[in-house]
Amino acid sequence: MIDLDYLAFLENILTDNRKANFLKVLENRTKHFTVAVEDVFQMHNTSAVMRSCEVFGIQELNIIEQRFGKRIDKEIAMGAQKWVDINQFDSITNCVSTLKNKGYQIIATTPHENDCLLEDFDITKPSALFFGTERDGLSQEILDKADGFLKIPMVGFTESLNISVSAAIIIQDLTNRLRRSDINWKLTEEEILVKRLQWAKNSIKDIKRIEERYYLDNPR
Repeated sequence: MIDLDYLAFLENILTDNRKANFLKVLENRTKHFTVAVEDVFQMHNTSAVMRSCEVFGIQELNIIEQRFGKRIDKEIAMGAQKWVDINQFDSITNCVSTLKNKGYQIIATTPHENDCLLEDFDITKPSALFFGTERDGLSQEILDKADGFLKIPMVGFTESLNISVSAAIIIQDLTNRLRRSDINWKLTEEEILVKRLQWAKNSIKDIKRIEERYYLDNPR
């Protein structure tokens, strides 16, 4: 449960404009879709995917780091890591099982004999959208575990796009369709409170000192 008194205390430190922006952004956040990236060698691509998640309202990004284990490039993410929840996994099995247990279907974004064009994708089901490496695409393990396959229609000679470009196109299309639908895609009231608290803490300098002082003056 969120400590509402503590939330009110922290938000009182913020400007009215900041608080209003939080509420406006949270109104468009969703966990109906989530994104997963697998062993992306060029870290700036993962950072760019994170930015796309933040810009288009995807609240959670899942990162599988079995081979490379690089940190998020903060410069390219441009602060998105403050507003998007990052879930890191050390194996495909852990990531897929966790997402399935949350109720997501696993969707591999790759050309496949049973693939679905982006424009025809069914948005009603909560879906985890998986993106693979620049060089090799998604691993066979993920393809074997996938519940469905999604591809971007292309009409040129080039048969593939950079992962960050693919993610941006897919996320923008699906979230726009989601917001025009009557699907219950928004965050719950409790999830919004959690994010308000987290974002307030992320916005305040010297938050550890302020937090310690608050609970010293307001013992539980």
